[in-house]
Amino acid sequence: MRILILANGSEPSSGLLGSLRKKCDRFLAADGGGDTALRLGIRPDTVIGDLDSFRSGREFDGELIRDPDQETNDLEKALAHARSLNATRVDVLGATGKRLDHTLKNLSVLQQFDPFFETLIFFDDQSLTRILPRDFSITLPPEHLVSLFPLSGKVEGIVTEGLRYPLSDEPLENGRRDGSSNETLQGPVRIRHRSGCLLFMTALTPELL
Repeated sequence: MRILILANGSEPSSGLLGSLRKKCDRFLAADGGGDTALRLGIRPDTVIGDLDSFRSGREFDGELIRDPDQETNDLEKALAHARSLNATRVDVLGATGKRLDHTLKNLSVLQQFDPFFETLIFFDDQSLTRILPRDFSITLPPEHLVSLFPLSGKVEGIVTEGLRYPLSDEPLENGRRDGSSNETLQGPVRIRHRSGCLLFMTALTPELL
């Protein structure tokens, strides 16, 4: 099952939200993300969270799940619900933007929940963000933006193929060396790493939805 979640960060375009909704079996909104969805004209199946931000409750005729737990944020609640529905892939919109602390928290949530799904991806109108498995391949057009970030602080043994600035059994480490603003060459891209949590970001195209 493929599930779409809309969190309460930066608002996606209606086109991106609509395109992902068509590809997903269910649509969950995390608290105030429900207001965003309704404003964009796409009704969620479920709104979940502590419901301190959702203002359209009286007009909403879908499923409402109130979880008052203050130890988890609304995206965590939505991802836990997606897990209970046996989702294999989860696409998340609205996880970044607005407050920087919320964005950093949601990247931590991405790392927390990534092991529970076959695929967990953050989308916005500019980019796709995901955590990479130890060996990852993707086909992208030439001169396509790709960035790598050591989400765990340090990632070791990185080997890349098909990027303009390659890595050959090398580390990335916060505060010392990152892998931002690389770009693809002609042909497929392959990225391997030995240890750590490696974040992959690339410019969004319709083929990546």
